[in-house]
Amino acid sequence: MKYLALVYYDEKIMDRLSQQEWDSLNQECIACVAGLTESGHFITGSPLLPTDTATTVRVRDNNVTVTDGPFAETKEQLAGFYMLEAKDLNEAIALAGRIPPARYGSVEVRPARELKETGNQAGGNAG
Repeated sequence: MKYLALVYYDEKIMDRLSQQEWDSLNQECIACVAGLTESGHFITGSPLLPTDTATTVRVRDNNVTVTDGPFAETKEQLAGFYMLEAKDLNEAIALAGRIPPARYGSVEVRPARELKETGNQAGGNAG
């Protein structure tokens, strides 16, 4: 089953890291992806640029509105994601615990669902 591991941290804390600390963390992330790939658990993923580069798009009554910045002000910001293959939630949680930025923030683990042309449960609660 596929699980999305969303990496969150406080950008203000990350901005205070020295270049050496930041490089070290990024090297750990690269090694983590290599290990997850080797074990067959990594599907895809990517770090994100800071939230000041975000744009939020909404459609209401067929009108598109665009707002600079993230959707909401939060203590921690979405920093990147890992799409993982795991046998169950427990394995996905164990894999997420190996993601280095979890030390600075959190990793939200959510099961992914397949989008079918028909037969999807309202609200996406079907597995």
